[in-house]
Amino acid sequence: MNGASRLLIGLAAIMGACGVILAAAAAHLPDATRLAAASSMLLFHAPAAIATIAVADRAIVHTKLGIVAAAGFVIAASLFAADLVLRQYAGHGLFPMAAPTGGTLLIVSWVVLAVAAMWPRR
Repeated sequence: MNGASRLLIGLAAIMGACGVILAAAAAHLPDATRLAAASSMLLFHAPAAIATIAVADRAIVHTKLGIVAAAGFVIAASLFAADLVLRQYAGHGLFPMAAPTGGTLLIVSWVVLAVAAMWPRR
């Protein structure tokens, strides 16, 4: 396993921890639906990133595309969640269209993973 894979696994683990923290905050704060959505994005995509790295590392999917997909999951879910958390606590987003950009990148990352799975092995 290379350094990029280890870094992505570490970041995905932090995403998971943040997802649990946001779920707890959403359960205890009034009108915290943004935090619940942010939590879900992190908790869904953290294990997806880890699993993608695992199958890429074992060459079950195209390795480089798998790593790109995993990096996309980490970056995009973090972007999406950060925008929602800022909107909840600061009253403004990260930057205009941050959450939709994160969501679009998540869709692209899933498509990249699909391509990685169908890529012929040498």
